[in-house]
Parts: sequence; structure tokens; C-alpha cells
Amino acid sequence: MDQLSPNAALLIIDVQQGFSAPSWGPRNNPEAENNIALLLAAWRETGRPVIHVHHDSSMPSGTFVPGTPGNLPKPEAAPIEGESVHHKMVNSGFIGTRLEQDLRTASVDTLAVVGLTTQHCVSTTARMAGNLGFRAYVVADATATFDQTGFDGSKRNASDVHWNALSDLHGEFATVVDTQTLLSSVTGLRTKR
Repeated sequence: MDQLSPNAALLIIDVQQGFSAPSWGPRNNPEAENNIALLLAAWRETGRPVIHVHHDSSMPSGTFVPGTPGNLPKPEAAPIEGESVHHKMVNSGFIGTRLEQDLRTASVDTLAVVGLTTQHCVSTTARMAGNLGFRAYVVADATATFDQTGFDGSKRNASDVHWNALSDLHGEFATVVDTQTLLSSVTGLRTKR
């Protein structure tokens, strides 16, 4: 992977406390938040743009109701002063927000997409990014999802849901990479674990 441009943005999708609720069920990739924190540190250290997208539940019973703990960011992905936060009420970070306009104003043409959940808001946002002409990288080990029930009632484990969603994105809407590959493209160094 080539060196990322200085204006490549890290797009952090829905890394919010509400996803820690047990009601979501079993999850894959327990290291996703730690990998997001590594990427976030590298982006901040190199002065690249960081953009947060948070989900706001529209129904009072939702997990991400504004003003409740579930709506707050997880500590690994908490915004700092100067980082923009876009609030959405649907699956895409581009709908009902100024995300596209802000990216174009800042001359950002490349996005590294991380967050929750792989097959929902991460995938929808990455697909739209690709369709809008942005180069998108989705970071496989900095995204995660939960077990799902298929339309036919069958149980699908989180890992299968995750990898299927990434496979659907790769080569069509985005390029799927891992944290270490992306870090080396940003800093020129491999990190130790």
C-alpha cells in the first residue's frame, strides 16, 4: 500500500457506548477499539484529519438516544477539540449530515473507515463514499459486528457476518486493509504489539 496523503481522513463510525449493551449479543473482533485507538493516535500525530460520525436514535427505546450514556463515544474514540462530529439518524454518515460537503471543502479524497457495525453503518458509509468518488479503505480489524439472525431465521455468527460484509465491499466500493498495513502507510513504521 502506498503512503497515504496528508489529507487522508480517518472516519470513525458509531464507536459509542450503546454498543456495549449486552442486548446486542455476541460480537467478533474484541480488539477493534484498541486498533481504532492506534489509528487515531497515528492520525493525530501526523496531523491528518479525523472525523467522527455518531448515531442518534430517533426512538426513545433506542440504544443511542441523545443525552443518554449510550450516545456517548467509547473512550478509545472520544473526539478532541478541532475534530468534527457528524450526527446521523440512518445507516450512512453521508445522509442528513454535512459530511460530504466538509470533506470536499477540506479537499479530502481518501477515507480510512473504522467503527461499528461492519455490515450496517460502516458498509453503508463506505459504499456511499465509493459511489461519491472518494477512495475508501475499510480497516478489517478496526471494525466489528454482532451475531445476526438471517431472513430465513438461521443464526449467523458475528465473524461470518463481518467477513461477508468486508468481502462484498473489497474491490468494488473500497479496499479492505488491516491496522498494521494502514499504520505503516501513515507513519512509515510497523508498530509492535
